[in-house]
Amino acid sequence: MSKNRAGVVTSLFQKALNVEPNELKATVAAFVFVFILMASYFVLRPVRDAMASDWSDLEVSFLWNINFFVSTGIVAFYGYVVSRLRFRRVVPMVYAFFAATFVAFYFGASSLADRTLIDKTFYLWVSVFSLFHVSVFWSFMSDTFNKEQAKRLFAVIGAGASAGALVGPAIAVLFVGNVGVDTLMLIASCGLMLVIPLIFYIYRQKHTALGNAGLAANLQTFRLGGSWWNGFRTVVANPYLLSIGIFILLYVFIGSFIYFEQKNLLAGYSRVERIEILGSIDWLVNVLTFGLAFFATGRIVKKYGMPTTLMLIPLLTMAGLLILAFAPVITVLLALQVVRRSGNYAVTRPAREMLFTQVSEEERFKAKPVVDIVVYRGGDAISGTLFAFLTEGLGLGLAAVALVGAGIATAWARVGVLLGQRYDGKIESSDDSKSIA
Repeated sequence: MSKNRAGVVTSLFQKALNVEPNELKATVAAFVFVFILMASYFVLRPVRDAMASDWSDLEVSFLWNINFFVSTGIVAFYGYVVSRLRFRRVVPMVYAFFAATFVAFYFGASSLADRTLIDKTFYLWVSVFSLFHVSVFWSFMSDTFNKEQAKRLFAVIGAGASAGALVGPAIAVLFVGNVGVDTLMLIASCGLMLVIPLIFYIYRQKHTALGNAGLAANLQTFRLGGSWWNGFRTVVANPYLLSIGIFILLYVFIGSFIYFEQKNLLAGYSRVERIEILGSIDWLVNVLTFGLAFFATGRIVKKYGMPTTLMLIPLLTMAGLLILAFAPVITVLLALQVVRRSGNYAVTRPAREMLFTQVSEEERFKAKPVVDIVVYRGGDAISGTLFAFLTEGLGLGLAAVALVGAGIATAWARVGVLLGQRYDGKIESSDDSKSIA
């Protein structure tokens, strides 16, 4: 009887999430994988952002410019590595490497009297990690699931990121007062080491239950070859990838403007208080994200298509910025931050990752990090400099900056529509050819 009940529960679970029986194990493993990743990152995120309130807009803008060059160098090195090593080695090596660096930061921070230099280095490194670990994860996912599976499952898997992002800030908020700021680095490092066995398990599921052994690159034996700079060249030469890059760039501009205003408003609090406030905001964002991503995003894509899905959050952000321009108060800013971030994590990010199921393995593993990291950090550098110019140079206030942001959000929505139309067209042709075969 208990087995029957378990079978009924499993069947209902699969139906609610639109998961086929042969996909369940891989989907759960991927969910746990990104859950741990995001929990580890969100332990570190409030620590990083709390540091920023100690510095001026110009200092943070300067760090963002440095981050662009550091990120570019790391992506170039990653392109070299994936050209020379088997993928099965590269993916776990990435997470082991970052785990080791956070252990090094822990010991470095505890041994230095003046923390200014190591704090700024840590701020830069967490910013690199925040994009790189997610980009590698989704590259792995788009190489594991086929296009049809991605449309149904990526939102469910993305909900694991939201769940992890609930746990991470809670750890920071609950324990920072007792264990101290630096110990949070060790907690995040341990989390990164836990994902390595899951990588090999998901790889086995790809070749067995999922039946996707021939999908793209074989992580056991396949090497891409070619030059490390191919990813950079492909992004510029491929209109599809370039459009994704522009979409991300516009998103970054909006996020940067809101980030700087938030940073300035928290300058009067202590570092521990900032960690608690930022951790609480992260927790609220991810409560909303979890429910939306788990049960709604996949259905939005299926019912309304990619153009509407990619346009939705930009339009909501534009409306929020217009409200902020006429009511420039902290409550409106924080509400906008919650809507923008939860909408991005739940809707825009999974939809954006679906776009990469339409590219080759070389584009997926070489060009994707360029789009996800170099373009993103380039946007940080440009928008950070622009914000410092608008506020400290021209003396513009929150309302005026919000109007500028609303114009950018309008362009962001338009690019999302065009990109979604192109994606839907590719899906239809692919499905037609598949049915004929």
